Amino acid sequence: MQIKTKSDRFIWIDIMVTLLTLELMAYFYYGVRAVVLASVCAVVSVIAELVCLRFMHRKFTADDLGCVSDALILSLMLPAVLDFRIAAIACVFSVVAAKNIFGGRLNMIFSPAAAAYVFLYTSWKNQLLMFSEPHVRTGVFEKASSLVSSASNSFNINGKMNVTDFEILLGSVSGPAGAVSILLLAVAAVVLLFRRSISAGAFIGSISASALMALIVPASVTRAASVKYTLVTNMVLFASVYIIADRRIAPKREYYAFFYGFFLAACSYILVITTAKENAIVIMSILFTPVALGFKNLEKHIELVQIEEQKEAEMAAAAVTDGEEAADEE
Repeated sequence: MQIKTKSDRFIWIDIMVTLLTLELMAYFYYGVRAVVLASVCAVVSVIAELVCLRFMHRKFTADDLGCVSDALILSLMLPAVLDFRIAAIACVFSVVAAKNIFGGRLNMIFSPAAAAYVFLYTSWKNQLLMFSEPHVRTGVFEKASSLVSSASNSFNINGKMNVTDFEILLGSVSGPAGAVSILLLAVAAVVLLFRRSISAGAFIGSISASALMALIVPASVTRAASVKYTLVTNMVLFASVYIIADRRIAPKREYYAFFYGFFLAACSYILVITTAKENAIVIMSILFTPVALGFKNLEKHIELVQIEEQKEAEMAAAAVTDGEEAADEE
């Protein structure tokens, strides 16, 4: 049990390092406002976690700091200029409704950050999907003067993006503060996969399905452009790393995790090309909760069967050993 606890903490550290790197990029493009937004999300989440644990008569431990990583994930999916009060409400919803009502960190059925994002999507959609341009910095207490729709919205409607590949790689496009930095996200994915801090099956399944669907049913002029834009828009890469491949949510067995990520991403692509719904993969991650739970229940059943078979094998081996010893004594 002690080994598992340490492993969970190391995973949290790996996730936090990559999230803080993305936060630095958000600061580069949007200034201190993005950092303050992330800080507000982290502080509110910790306070909400403390209150929830107090009501449940539990002690706050280092393992409960996972709420900070969920808060940073959520903040990186938001516009840097989003009202702090709205972000705070989303964090309270994330910790209280999406996490602790279902039993807390040991019984998570979906990503708290994804649940909070869907909550904002249904409650403050206009504020959630309007962004400031990169390098346009808004003061901490200032209201953004001009906002634009995201590059993902442009792709969903027109099948193309009016930006260069270089700008896409560096994240110099309008969109969520940390989910558009494609180069950094790719590096983070490689690091986390190498460190085994995210589910490789779920990540590969999600990326494979997104690319395959974009190739079969292109949403752009050419199939190559369709695949490229599909992978870099609608938070596909970000969600694949930090939401779908979250080891707390994805099935443990990589085989099941692959199909979980594959079908989730495939359905989200269908939702994008039929409704032009922005960031559909985050919404679909919540709708696919029963699928993840089904795979986990199947894994538990398999583990129980394997334990029973192992016990029977041990009992049979013990019986044979006893018989041989009895024969030797005779």
